[in-house]
Amino acid sequence: MLERIPFVELAVSNAFRIEDSFKQWRMRRARRRGDVEQVEAYTGYGSTRQVRVLGRVQMVPEAVRRYGLMRRFVLLRLRRSKERSVRGWRSFVRVAVPNSTVKVRIEGHEFDLKADRGGVLDGTFDVQLEPGSHDVVFETVDDQLSTSQVIVAPDDQQVGIISDIDDTVMVTSLPRPLLAAWNTFVLDEHARMAVPGMNVLYQRLIEKFGAGSTPFIYLSTGSWNVAPTLSRFLSRNLYPYGPLLLTDWGPTTKRLFRSGTEHKRTSLRLLVETLPHVKWILIGDDGQHDESIYGEFAAEYPDHVLAVVIRQLSNTESVLAGGRAGSSARWRRRVRVPWVHGPNGAALVQELAKYGILDYDEQAAELVDLSRSLADKRLARPLVRREGEV
Repeated sequence: MLERIPFVELAVSNAFRIEDSFKQWRMRRARRRGDVEQVEAYTGYGSTRQVRVLGRVQMVPEAVRRYGLMRRFVLLRLRRSKERSVRGWRSFVRVAVPNSTVKVRIEGHEFDLKADRGGVLDGTFDVQLEPGSHDVVFETVDDQLSTSQVIVAPDDQQVGIISDIDDTVMVTSLPRPLLAAWNTFVLDEHARMAVPGMNVLYQRLIEKFGAGSTPFIYLSTGSWNVAPTLSRFLSRNLYPYGPLLLTDWGPTTKRLFRSGTEHKRTSLRLLVETLPHVKWILIGDDGQHDESIYGEFAAEYPDHVLAVVIRQLSNTESVLAGGRAGSSARWRRRVRVPWVHGPNGAALVQELAKYGILDYDEQAAELVDLSRSLADKRLARPLVRREGEV
């Protein structure tokens, strides 16, 4: 019988079994310590008729519950000098609770939502809500409450923005496994670098199409484990507030690892179904598969795409990322939507101005020439001499 089972199917089956056994062992240990189930709640989105809520069920220590710092548990009882050092590995040692049922309350409506094998809560509910931000309350079987928001877009909102994160707003060098592991598990999150000018580009876009009504979605292949880290990074670098759409690492019924590309395709289709009246500005980079994903989406849903914006990696970044995809020219010929590209936010502002999507900006034009001269050059920093040095 075993000879008839393909190797991949056997490997996936074993991976499922090992993963489930390990999760059950960790949960038993957490229960013996006195930990309880609590939801790490994420921001959701929706229309005035339907909303999508997101969260993750995890085992939480008593100290975290007592201080009320579910999302900032790394700050508990740490010296001030250590508060500034937040390592990504902390997010990966939490105990996720698979298949747990949670009560979800939205403006007087109550629903039951079951977590998946990774503890992730992802549910879509039909509920009538006014445009704006609404509180969503999660209650676990241990009577622990968590609150997040769901952002409801107005029915007359015509434009929304979808942005990648890795190498689009944050320099990560993600495709290189060793560098990705270093950036995720070891590097202090405050040392992560933002892509120059992208936050200004995003602010111009939401001011153009409605600061309080434009849906802004961050779509990434990153794991839900890093959601708190990404949220702090986006807030610290003045990026617009919006939901994160991430994925859960681990085996599926067909693969040893989940497909990030399929995650993005599925998320884009769900956005079209939930917000059919919105045209999207799709923002990504040329270091991974964003060009192909956005190109396929624009070809399939041309009436739901306003423009495709591709941030070009510098020579140094492209080497670290394993090269460029280089498919922009092919997709520009195939799709009927504006397709622009540039190395940073200032250049992209000017490219979008050529199509009338943004207004011409003289300051951005000056920064384009300056950024070209500084590309791939190490920034000069003043030399700080220690006391007693000559």
